[in-house]
Amino acid sequence: QVQLVDSGGGSVQAGGSLRLACAVSGYKYSSNCMGWFRQAPGKEREAVAAIYTGGGSTYYADSVKGRFTISQDNAKNTVYLQMNSLKPEDTAMYYCAADHFGLTYGGNWYVNAAYGAWGQGTQVTVSS
Repeated sequence: QVQLVDSGGGSVQAGGSLRLACAVSGYKYSSNCMGWFRQAPGKEREAVAAIYTGGGSTYYADSVKGRFTISQDNAKNTVYLQMNSLKPEDTAMYYCAADHFGLTYGGNWYVNAAYGAWGQGTQVTVSS
């Protein structure tokens, strides 16, 4: 059974940084895709970033390009999201997700339904 545990959220002021971590257990994810999503109150869940764990290709939402970096540590089965220059509009619950069926291939890294396993979420709050 795939399990994802998100951590690293918190409260920071605008311009600050946080690093989220997603620990994966239950399967070897190295050949598929890991993503980070976020959901603010009253809004739909949106994709933030993804990494194809086999080749290391990364993708980002336009709103976070240049500020966020997704990375992985294969030895630890952990994916990270380094968030710099945080803005109040980045405030949301952040979730990591795993595509262990290959449904994100073909450019679908941003599609919620392509991911079959989700973490419990970690709250990020950015104050102005």
